Amino acid sequence: MERSHGLLLNEEALGQIGEHQRAEFVFEWLTHLKKLLPAVDRVDIRQNQRRLIDQLSAVLIGSPGPPTRWLLAHCLALLYRLGDPIPSSLMVERCNDIIRSKDDSPSGLPTRLAAVACLGSLYEQLGRMLVGSFKDTLVNLLKAMKSAESQGRYEIMLSIEKILRGLGVSTVSSHRDVYKVARACLTDRSMAVRCAAAKCLLELQREAVFLWTSELENVATLCFRAFEGSNYNVRVSVSKLLGTLLAAAVEPRQSSAAPRQGVKGRSSLEEVMDLLSAGFLRGGGGFLRTSGDMLKGTSSVSKDIRIGVTQACVVFVSTLGGSWLEANFPAFLSLLMELASHGRATQTPVDAAVTRRCVSFILRSTLGSLLGEKAQTNAAKQICIVVASQKRTIDAALTDGNVETRVSSADISASQRVLVCCLLELGALVQGLGSTAAPLLTDTTTALLDSVVSVLLHPVASARLAAAWCLRCVVMAMPSQCSPLLDRCAERLVALKSSPEAVAGYGAAVAALVAAVQHCPLGIPHTKGKVVLGLAEDLLRSASQNSRISLQRTQAGWMLVSSLVTLGPAVVEHHLSRLLLLWRCVFAASLREQDMELRRGDYFTWQVTLEGRAGALCAMKNLLLHCRELVTDDIISRLLTPLACAVTLLNKLPALLRSYGSSVHCFSVVYRLRVYELLSLLPPNTYQGSTPTLFFYLLVSDLSGQDNLNQPCSDLTLLPPLCHHDDLPLVGPALHDTDHRYIEEQLHGSVVGGASLDNDPFSLCDRGDDAPAPLPPHVALTAAATALFGVLFPHIISAQRVKILEQFAETVNQLKGQRQQTVQTHVCAALCSLLKGSVRGSLGPEELRPPALSLLSGALESSSPLIRCLAAEGLARLVQVVGDPGFTASVSLLCFDRLKTARDAASRSGYALALGALQRYTGGISSPQHLSTCLGVLFTLSQDSTSPEVQTWSLHSLSLVVDLSGCLYRTHAEPSFSLVLRLLLSTPPTHPEVHHSLGRCLHGLITCLGPDLQGTTLSPALRSSCLVGCSVMQAGPDCLVQARAISCLQQLHMFSPPHVNLASLVPALCANLCSSFLCLRRAVVACLRQLVQREALEVSEHAVALVKAEVGLEGALFTLLDRESDPGLRRDIQETLVHMMASSSKLGHWLKLCKDVLSATTGGSRTSQEDDDGCRDDDSSAFRARSESSGPFTALRWATRRFTVECVCRIIAQCESADPAHFDMVLAQESPPLLSPSDFLVLHLGDLVRMAFTAATDHSDPLRLAGLQTLLVIIRRFSSIPEPEFPGHVILEQYQANVGAALRPAFSPDAPPDVTAKACQVCSAWIASSVVSDLRDLRRVHQLLASSLAKVQSGRDPSSQLYNEAAATMETLAVLKAWAEVYIVAVESSRLKESPDRSADGSVSSSTNDGSGCESGGAGLLKLVQSDLSTLSRLWLAALQDYALLTLPQENTAQIPASGGTRTRILVLAEHLYRCVNMSPSLQASSWQMTHLPPYPDRLHLILGISVEFLCSPHSEDQMENITSCLRALQALLDVSWPRAKIGNDQALSVELLSVLHRLMVTRESASVQLAVLDLLQQIVTAAQEHVREKRHSAEVDDGAAEKETLPEFGEGRDTGGLIPGRSLVFGALELCLCVLVRKLPQLSPKLAGTSCGSSAWNLTDSDCRLVSSAVSVLSELPSICSPEGSVSILPTVLYLLLGVLRELVHQPMGLGLVVQATLQALKSVLTSPMSQQEKSRGAWKLLLRSALNTLLILWDSVDQKHISLLTALTVFLLSAGPDVCIVEPLHALSLQRFTASMESKDPLQLNRDLIQVPAVSDLQQVERRRPQSPEELNGVLEGIRAMEALIQTVLILSPSCFLSSSPSLLDENALGSAPSASRSLHEAALKDLMRLGPQHQSLISLSPHLKSRLEAAVRGNQQSLNAKANGAKASGAKSSPSITLKTNFL
Repeated sequence: MERSHGLLLNEEALGQIGEHQRAEFVFEWLTHLKKLLPAVDRVDIRQNQRRLIDQLSAVLIGSPGPPTRWLLAHCLALLYRLGDPIPSSLMVERCNDIIRSKDDSPSGLPTRLAAVACLGSLYEQLGRMLVGSFKDTLVNLLKAMKSAESQGRYEIMLSIEKILRGLGVSTVSSHRDVYKVARACLTDRSMAVRCAAAKCLLELQREAVFLWTSELENVATLCFRAFEGSNYNVRVSVSKLLGTLLAAAVEPRQSSAAPRQGVKGRSSLEEVMDLLSAGFLRGGGGFLRTSGDMLKGTSSVSKDIRIGVTQACVVFVSTLGGSWLEANFPAFLSLLMELASHGRATQTPVDAAVTRRCVSFILRSTLGSLLGEKAQTNAAKQICIVVASQKRTIDAALTDGNVETRVSSADISASQRVLVCCLLELGALVQGLGSTAAPLLTDTTTALLDSVVSVLLHPVASARLAAAWCLRCVVMAMPSQCSPLLDRCAERLVALKSSPEAVAGYGAAVAALVAAVQHCPLGIPHTKGKVVLGLAEDLLRSASQNSRISLQRTQAGWMLVSSLVTLGPAVVEHHLSRLLLLWRCVFAASLREQDMELRRGDYFTWQVTLEGRAGALCAMKNLLLHCRELVTDDIISRLLTPLACAVTLLNKLPALLRSYGSSVHCFSVVYRLRVYELLSLLPPNTYQGSTPTLFFYLLVSDLSGQDNLNQPCSDLTLLPPLCHHDDLPLVGPALHDTDHRYIEEQLHGSVVGGASLDNDPFSLCDRGDDAPAPLPPHVALTAAATALFGVLFPHIISAQRVKILEQFAETVNQLKGQRQQTVQTHVCAALCSLLKGSVRGSLGPEELRPPALSLLSGALESSSPLIRCLAAEGLARLVQVVGDPGFTASVSLLCFDRLKTARDAASRSGYALALGALQRYTGGISSPQHLSTCLGVLFTLSQDSTSPEVQTWSLHSLSLVVDLSGCLYRTHAEPSFSLVLRLLLSTPPTHPEVHHSLGRCLHGLITCLGPDLQGTTLSPALRSSCLVGCSVMQAGPDCLVQARAISCLQQLHMFSPPHVNLASLVPALCANLCSSFLCLRRAVVACLRQLVQREALEVSEHAVALVKAEVGLEGALFTLLDRESDPGLRRDIQETLVHMMASSSKLGHWLKLCKDVLSATTGGSRTSQEDDDGCRDDDSSAFRARSESSGPFTALRWATRRFTVECVCRIIAQCESADPAHFDMVLAQESPPLLSPSDFLVLHLGDLVRMAFTAATDHSDPLRLAGLQTLLVIIRRFSSIPEPEFPGHVILEQYQANVGAALRPAFSPDAPPDVTAKACQVCSAWIASSVVSDLRDLRRVHQLLASSLAKVQSGRDPSSQLYNEAAATMETLAVLKAWAEVYIVAVESSRLKESPDRSADGSVSSSTNDGSGCESGGAGLLKLVQSDLSTLSRLWLAALQDYALLTLPQENTAQIPASGGTRTRILVLAEHLYRCVNMSPSLQASSWQMTHLPPYPDRLHLILGISVEFLCSPHSEDQMENITSCLRALQALLDVSWPRAKIGNDQALSVELLSVLHRLMVTRESASVQLAVLDLLQQIVTAAQEHVREKRHSAEVDDGAAEKETLPEFGEGRDTGGLIPGRSLVFGALELCLCVLVRKLPQLSPKLAGTSCGSSAWNLTDSDCRLVSSAVSVLSELPSICSPEGSVSILPTVLYLLLGVLRELVHQPMGLGLVVQATLQALKSVLTSPMSQQEKSRGAWKLLLRSALNTLLILWDSVDQKHISLLTALTVFLLSAGPDVCIVEPLHALSLQRFTASMESKDPLQLNRDLIQVPAVSDLQQVERRRPQSPEELNGVLEGIRAMEALIQTVLILSPSCFLSSSPSLLDENALGSAPSASRSLHEAALKDLMRLGPQHQSLISLSPHLKSRLEAAVRGNQQSLNAKANGAKASGAKSSPSITLKTNFL
């Protein structure tokens, strides 16, 4: 409110603005007043009340518009309620006087309407305070109603509704009078008045008991009449009224007064349903009209009545609730089925289709949304009972020999309608339940499968097809049923192939089951495809043997072929040759043979022929849709021969129709449809020469021929896909996505017949989860013809194109009426299909433009809104395709001229839309002059209040111009805002379509201004206009307008968040969150999704008051998510919840919410069924999730709970990047008091395990997978967190029983492979986590893996296999991967446990923390694995062999065995991708197994080949863990002597490995991968060293000592010293080392010297230091694998790199000592290399070493002379290189100078102290921060301590250094028990040294209190350890008890 302040209206400001802005100013003030009055003190209100009343009265008599008058009425009533209410009676009287006045001036009507609105609000808010004047007011309103126009009647009805609401029971005496007036209004010609009357009666029925008692039948009849000719809003309002009344009649409200004596009380369900059935069957007409129609044999019930009755039935059941429905469902279902089978409801196919849709909608809307899973299961049982009883009745009647009692055709027809409705709903129920519907299949009393399968023999096709679809739904819900059902139906098909019904029914069932596989990732066995194809071939071969079943066998055979093709290319590839043979045989071999066909045969022969060829074409179409990659040019060429015959036969069809008439007409239509569909999918250039020109004229005839003029036209199915999506709202609510669209669509297909499954049985093979509803063949033929026209038209010659378009235009001009509209629809659809698929300039010559323009401009003047939308889109596409600016200008001028001359609303609206649409595909408007012209025309049209249709279309076009003009439109923004607001404030609410277009304009204007809305450059008035416009639309009664208002506010919030008041927006959103309108719910959730991305906390706070405080907005969203079925809305809700969760800091609240959601299920979780033997540590006892009926949620479905489990995983992932206390129990418990202790994840571990357990043991397989994944995440994140109360244990150890119980169901025999695979992953993670230390506890989980291994070993019987081979392979590989990971952990743990004992001093024994005496850790685990190791080794190698075979390149596929190795070669791609993920653990395990196996070169090459292929795989970007595992496998392989010797002997193999490693180093940034690469490089170099050493030794033995000087020639370089890149191992190693060094120290490269790229020595991380150290270590070893000449070649490079690294590190801080030491050690290794003493290389080495020494001495000039590293390096040079290198002048003098300077620079003793302490003490002190974890680290620390002691004794400096070097290694008594084995060994060695040195230097120990206290604590800990061992030895025979109690009752 920038311009209005305070309570009073700023009259001075009002007088200063223009007339057109005053309405906006007043509305802003009223909006401000509405918000301000409740917040102002009542004293202030009373002081200003008189002045406010005067100002509001002035507004009242100022002719306010609809939004203003409603706001005025509310403010006026609010003022009296909060201020002094006494004068309110005067205001009531004044309003009555205004209503009584006879003012007929233009301003009189708005004033009277405002007075009516004020009366309603006054009575609504003041209530009984005005009861004295009620009767006078009501009489006045009812009197005014008689002479009021539609707006007046609408406003009076709304006012009476408010009066009734405010006065309540006080209006009882006038209820009859109100009812009498509302009855008349309920059938008013104005739809808005009908809606208002329905709302008034809905309010009246709260107190008027007679409405749902004595007057119930009359009201129902009245509602039926209101439905007739109604629109969508009327049907929604009236159905809500009728449904509420019926619900009150069945279940009277307790608060209502008891009905008077003699008045009808409670009604039964049967009576209520009889009322609805009467309306459905007879409509709302009187007796005479109904009787007359019955005598004529016609039905007078319109579709809108039946659809309204359907919606009323849904409201009736929804009002009574799910509990009532569950209790009364059998009776309700029976009554519904009576309606579905009634003869009057199914007189014509159209009526039958509408009735079936209506009944299905009732069942779906009630069962699908009101019932939980358990109640839905019970409902499915009831439906099964109905199905079984219907089938038994028909079977008994058909087998009855008595002709008199035999069932009639009408009874059979009624039965099939009941069965279709029941089976379709049963399929939907089972599909929604998913795998939780499994009890339905095992319940013998229900016998679901038997009941459904029995319907396959029904004599009516629609019932058989519905049963087939139901079986498909069962398979989609439970894929394990696919193979058994397929076998069952195939067997019955073979056994009953002589029965037409059996062939048709079981054939359809097999086809549906096979087609369902495309929705089942686990698939079916490969052999099933062969069986299906065999059945199809048998049926097609035997079709001609028995004419009675020829049609059925032919159709069933081709349906099986079509379904087979849906299995995908992996299956179809193997059968493609047989399919091609079938297609070739079904068509004539030549044109001559086809001509001979025409001269023989009868109508039945042609029926079978056309049916067979149509089926073959349908199979070809499926091949193109599902196996596009198989359709190569060769395959297309082989298909062209039958295709040419098919097209030729198409031209012969007219002759057949003349010969055989209607008997083959239906078959010919289907045949043409299949040809058109197939040709539309093929590229036209492939068959252009095979299709004669005559065929195209046949296509044209289908679109505009005289024979098709009498065919009904389905514009609703044909045109919307061709129109622009944004233009479709102009057509009306019929095309909106509403909750009732399933039945609303029937209103607009009245003349084309209903969509039904029996229209096209082949639709059973289509994709999609919903039941297919194909259109009638002739309607589908038109749609296919329009699509094919767009494909073929560009490929015919230009002259024919012109002729065809001219023919179209001429045909349209010659026809009139409905026939003209039919042709116009077809022709425009074909033309738009052509233009939509064309590119710029592809239309053809200019001669095509006039007829095309004529067709489209004529369609713009059509009376059909849909045709006008299509024509506008086509005209815009035409301009785009032509691409000529002159043509574009001419079309624009044409539109301007027609708008000037046209007077009818249709033409003006069509051309107005064309003006906007033209800019859509021409890049927008770029000319200001053209923009101004367009706006002038559109502004004028949009203000034509005499035609709301013209207003709507012109405003819609204006919104397009705003969107497409961009910045050019900003100069017109202000007048546009003024226009939009003026129309919003003045347009009556009876035209909501105008408001919707105004909303689009406002949305476009906000987008146009964009970020300028938040700046200061924009006028505040424009921003205020945006808010005012949104407020007006929010207050509107139409849901679409409210949704558009929310969308505008959302857009405004995106550009200018501060100007959107969340305090008012969020409550408005929450109020509509559960709206009955889908569009409004979508807009609300979309807006919330945007708001929570930026201001989630504020949104939650503002929403608390409107939703349950216990669950908040997020809980309401979870409830909405569970109820919604719209995929887009569900996705938005999920994203909103994820954003709220990511922004929230209330961890405990979200976890509790997730826990409540998972607990909200009517059925318990799956429980373990094993008997409890009473053993305390047995985890097989049943864990039951208690039902929390008191929780905020009830009966949530599995999909919602699965999303909740995924949210739990997201919460854990969010905590990983948050506070470390989330995963540290100590930090969490020590958190500050300000923080909530429940906001740390580790404190909720019990809840996390409980939720994972609940999900993992559910009946739903997707939920089980999510639960197991959550359990896996929990194990990985919490397995290493220690338990503070029990040292040596982890926090997760107490839940081991829970984990075992959660895993056990996944290993049951009936568990799906994907669930078992995920469970194996969890098992391996659990065992590898080392959470469980007791071998007995570990054995229980191990047994689960053992059972899975036994299952893998035993194999699978092909006859009992349920899933495809890929699923079996997935499960097998998951088992092998799990075992491999367990074996890897066991070996690593065993090595860590054994290594310290070998490295430590013998007098100090290693202690353990296992006091039970049983094996634990790696040794025990290895013992468990050892028993199955031989089997595992064989299976691992077999898997690797299969993997290698499947990854062979295409040219080596001949090497693959027919069996594909140990598994068949099925679905190679799926197996390959899965193995890429899972082979690395098996690879590593197999590599370690090589230690225990004899030398097998084939296995070595297998492992090496797979490793190289995997490391080079382009699909491994995100698989660092697998890459590391693969590198470890290679390391383990090279740890074995004979593979190492093999690799060392094969230099080509070594070089190839180095190339792969170099590629990894360059492409992977992971430090672990790079370190593993360098470790592997070290092993390869070591293998080469061993090989060279062995050859030299062999030569020495063979040749004797006399030839020694020639021996070193073994090695690279030979006698020339040359190293060939790509073949040299040394060169490859140099490349790899250089890559590492230059990336970490870029100054080593001359090209990079002086640049800022890369790292410097100052910022090297620990991993970088290890990398550099490893690289220099490898460098020092390279000369040893060269010949003397070769060593001379690489020595300069090696020395340059080593000295370069040293040069870069001389400025290093103390933390880089590790790299310095490694560099010095590498330098020493090079200086002492044997190559330096060989005769052939001695001279060159001396020169190079002298140069290196000179370089080292030069380094002194650039650094501090006191630097210890350089001094140490010089010392190493002098001691290692020998005198002949160092005594040469001037090197000798410079060396002495450096030493002398160092000695003189500081105290020699201090220098020695620096030499000792810098590299030693600083490194040893780091031991306290990081304990040694491996034997290698332990050995390094021990050697450092010994060196420290020796150095101190040598220099005779007695200082605490020796004690300081050992003291960090000590552990106290608390840490000793939980320390790793290496740390304990280090502790014992350090303690031993200190005990030896301590007595000699007691004074030094006393000087360091810290050292003294640590030593005492270590002695106490050692003594406790010794005592524990002694006690353990005494109690070794006793049974140990667990140290921590398991939480078995964790719920």
